[in-house]
Amino acid sequence: MQREFKSILVFGGLGFIGSEYVLRIRNKFQKAKIINFDSQNYATSENTKELLNAIENYEYINSDIRDREAVRSVFEDYKPDLIVNFAAESHVDNSIESSEIFIDTNIKGTYNILESARKLQKNKSNFLVHHISTDEVFGDLDLNGTSKFFEETPYDPSSPYSASKAASDHLVRAWSRTYKLDYLITNCSNNFGPRQHPEKLIPKAIKLILGNKKVPIYGKGTNIRDWIFVGEHVDRLVELQASSITNDTFLIGGNNELTNIEIIQKLTSILEPTKTWDLNESIQFVEDRKGHDLRYAIDDSKLRKFLNHKKRESFLEQLKQTVDWYQNNLSWWK
Repeated sequence: MQREFKSILVFGGLGFIGSEYVLRIRNKFQKAKIINFDSQNYATSENTKELLNAIENYEYINSDIRDREAVRSVFEDYKPDLIVNFAAESHVDNSIESSEIFIDTNIKGTYNILESARKLQKNKSNFLVHHISTDEVFGDLDLNGTSKFFEETPYDPSSPYSASKAASDHLVRAWSRTYKLDYLITNCSNNFGPRQHPEKLIPKAIKLILGNKKVPIYGKGTNIRDWIFVGEHVDRLVELQASSITNDTFLIGGNNELTNIEIIQKLTSILEPTKTWDLNESIQFVEDRKGHDLRYAIDDSKLRKFLNHKKRESFLEQLKQTVDWYQNNLSWWK
């Protein structure tokens, strides 16, 4: 039987993954009130805000999870039974340059949510806090190895960003053990798809290739990431929320492990199909990122078994969909 919710409070629902979630969740929980609590920072778009405003029984609140009183008020006013936390500072480079906002948002902001949630749960029979996290909390893997991250992999974060997300994961589990807060944690691999801010690799590369410019790539370009289409990621989140599972962790991956060079090569072949690939014409290698993780790879067999996964679309087809969106929606990101 599907779990139902009357009021869904989404933190960070104007962001890349969060907005995709808000768009898709209406089809699953059709009767629920959706409250989107988001500070609308530099990585969000007015176009996304307008798109979400058209959703039935939806309300947007412009506020910040660092504001404890604002968080407390939204819990008191709407009394949600599903809380989903996408809100986070997420750009690794920015965390290296200035880490304080990552501590304030990702750690203290999560604390603010958990404190209000535990107080509200006392009066709820159906209640869930779903904390959205990253595979970067596990550190990295050997570049030439075959091992993958799984749910029991020890945490070993490399950057201020991943350390702040690791800390927030630990807070969620501690609040569950101490205060009996019902939770889910999902750690996902690198997302891509429509409406992603062009500071990220794939939209940045699309923009530069369309402008006949070289794409800057860290180091030798051999770092490997596991890529997942944002819609596929969000579908898995919603399926978990609709199930009866609580107090558990799932890793969500795309099983698409590619080097950064391979990503640029595939994008170039889509955008310039008649052009012969030339690495030196397409890529500008730059000084490597400090503490740059070598390889990410996710073993999501626990999730696939639990949800009885069906066959996915191919990575190349999803990448083509992404390129098509950016080509047809220049006003969103230029």
